[in-house]
Amino acid sequence: MTHTSADLLEFEALRLLVGRYVGSPMGRDLLQQAAPLKDRAAIEQLHRDTAEAMDYLRTAAQPKLAARGSVLRLRFTDLPDCSAAVQKVRIEGAVLDGKEIFDVLGLLDRAADVRSVLDGMGSTFPLLTAKARGFGDFRPLLRELAGRIEPDGSVSDHASVALHRIRRGIEKQKQQIQESLERFMKAHRADGVLQEDFVTLRNDRFVVPIVAGQQARVQGVIHGSSGSGHSLFVEPLETIDRNNELVRMVEEELREVHRILREMSARLRTEAPAIALARTLLGEFDWIFAKASFALEFQCVIPRFSPEDKPVLRLEAARHPLLEDVLRRQGKTVIPISFVLDKETRTLLLSGPNTGGKTVTLKTAGLLALMAQSGIPVPAREAEFPLFDQVLADLGDNQSIAESLSSFSSHIRRMNEILRLVTPDSLVLLDELGRATDPEEGGALGIAILENLRSWKAFTLASTHLLALKVFAGSRDGVLNGSMGFNRETLAPTYLLRLGAPGESAGLSIAGSLGMPPDLIARARAAMSNRERDLADYLTQLQTRTAELAEETEQLREQRKSLEAREASLAKEWERKESGRIKEIERRAEEIARKFEEESRKTIDSILQGAANRKSADQARTKTAKTIREFKEEFQAAVRAGTDAPPPLQVQEGARVRLKNVREPAKVRRILGPGRYEVEAGFLKMQVQAEDVVEVLPASDEGSRLPANVTFKPAGPAWDVSFQEINVIGKRVEEALDELDKFLDHAAMASVQRIRIVHGHGMGVLKRAVAEFLSKNPHVARFLPATQSEGGAGATIVEMREN
Repeated sequence: MTHTSADLLEFEALRLLVGRYVGSPMGRDLLQQAAPLKDRAAIEQLHRDTAEAMDYLRTAAQPKLAARGSVLRLRFTDLPDCSAAVQKVRIEGAVLDGKEIFDVLGLLDRAADVRSVLDGMGSTFPLLTAKARGFGDFRPLLRELAGRIEPDGSVSDHASVALHRIRRGIEKQKQQIQESLERFMKAHRADGVLQEDFVTLRNDRFVVPIVAGQQARVQGVIHGSSGSGHSLFVEPLETIDRNNELVRMVEEELREVHRILREMSARLRTEAPAIALARTLLGEFDWIFAKASFALEFQCVIPRFSPEDKPVLRLEAARHPLLEDVLRRQGKTVIPISFVLDKETRTLLLSGPNTGGKTVTLKTAGLLALMAQSGIPVPAREAEFPLFDQVLADLGDNQSIAESLSSFSSHIRRMNEILRLVTPDSLVLLDELGRATDPEEGGALGIAILENLRSWKAFTLASTHLLALKVFAGSRDGVLNGSMGFNRETLAPTYLLRLGAPGESAGLSIAGSLGMPPDLIARARAAMSNRERDLADYLTQLQTRTAELAEETEQLREQRKSLEAREASLAKEWERKESGRIKEIERRAEEIARKFEEESRKTIDSILQGAANRKSADQARTKTAKTIREFKEEFQAAVRAGTDAPPPLQVQEGARVRLKNVREPAKVRRILGPGRYEVEAGFLKMQVQAEDVVEVLPASDEGSRLPANVTFKPAGPAWDVSFQEINVIGKRVEEALDELDKFLDHAAMASVQRIRIVHGHGMGVLKRAVAEFLSKNPHVARFLPATQSEGGAGATIVEMREN
């Protein structure tokens, strides 16, 4: 996109606005690099990252989640600028100073924090998590180097054992020198040699000040004098050796510090690529979250980009971010704009009063297009753009005395440049088209320019006061008239954009409101021709009618929203009441089942008092449990049927059906009565209720596969067709016994003589529970362990009692 248009649309000022939310030098680098792109995939990826960051910030702002610490707000402020250190650490043999190492470690510590926070949020924030996993694992490095560098860049005493020993020795040596000098000063305090009673440093050596001219009375080395010359700084002879030893120890300290820094630099060098990547990623995170913070602060949305074959420029409730920022500080709000241009209608011509918002509308559309293609969310309720290759703008008065350019000349020069650069993928913004010349000629020139841009199929927004252009927009397909509102009562613009009709310029009315003498305004009105007055009145009436229609449309929209909200509220209330009713029914059913169980248990207990009736009692207990289970199943089915009753299934004799809890399809042998059927499932014959039928299957051609007279003789030992089995391996005891109880019922109804129960070996718990259950079941004649060929100890063979 052209540099001139970006300047005219104040894109640099937008950078400064978004820059308020950037916290690091790396983020500011990316802010300065932000520019409109032409790669659709790259732009959409930028917006996806920002959208996820917006969701993250919204989640982090929720008090409950923040209190639990599940989503922590990421901060990128106070990050040091480590660019020089990151480059330096790559150089073999280079040694970073303490401050550089401290800053790099701080950078890596922040990177480790970001990775730690986001690493477990892959399902909620996949894009941010994937980016965070690009950070290396710096925890071992940070633990290894932790505490060795102080915040001011100095090496800690505990960085090495040797350094700790040397510094303790230095402190001890300084103490000895201090004591020696104090003895010296005590000895000469009364003889007038000392200028002042204190110890100071000169040339890194401890000295005392003496009176100039008294140096002959003191044995020592003079290291200088005061500025006035009244004092000499003398190192007494008795402290020279101690000072020499101190100097040696300080040099040893410096060598040890350099060794430590060299060692730490070498250790960082092993992670140099990961450190450089961490710096880059932190900058990207800072920039992404800066855009997200800006978007939430200014109520922005992620824009969409229309397909190339169906281009759409849609702005709904769009606001100019720079204007909004200014008005916020004044306690005011921006009047948003909304319009739609598409493949068939690519030109919007704005008209209306001066200072009415026409230029702001053009700038808003242009700046938001630049923001969208730069990956920055736009302040609007909804936004959709084509992918523009450039934004071409002619805004304001570009006259130049230095270049001998009048307003009209600069306007024409800029128009020539636009017409030379325009393509079908351009967005063109023209302010006051046809201005600064004769209205008739200016109107004709404006029409020619708009026709040229229409031939290029470029999206165009233009503003004008010229009647010829207003008539052109109203009579040409593909051109839409738009007007900025004007209040005739207050004689002030309303800044509302309305589509479908031109607006009145209201120049005389505005001039009067700005203090122009009334007699001049009256004289001007009298000078207007009847045609001009009639046209102005017509535009005023048209504007009034358009405003009324817009107000009625808005009222209808609000009424529709209100009705939709009421409908949703009623549906929710009905659902709540229905849910309460079902819960009450469930509670009553549970109470009935509980009372029934208590009564049956009392009856069984009374029967158990006689040993001869113990078997009958066990059978009664089994029947009771079965009855309660079937009651609960029927109740749940009734509840489901009551809440969402499906249409009844059409079941006929001979139909193939699928039954509840039966894997194999069954065939309906005959209909016993309303809602009752006799079916055959494999080798089992049983009677079922209509509620047990889940699905009616398509007719099968199974019976026609072989001729009726074809018979088979077994080639080996006959297999007992009445033999069936159930596998309960891996099930809980209660679940296994429940399924076994149903299976035995079905087997008894089908007159099966022998079944096999596969329960496995395991710990033997399931096997013992099955044996105890079989011993009490009335359908079982006897049961015994299976043979080795039938499963051995992992299975049980059951012989059924004849009905």
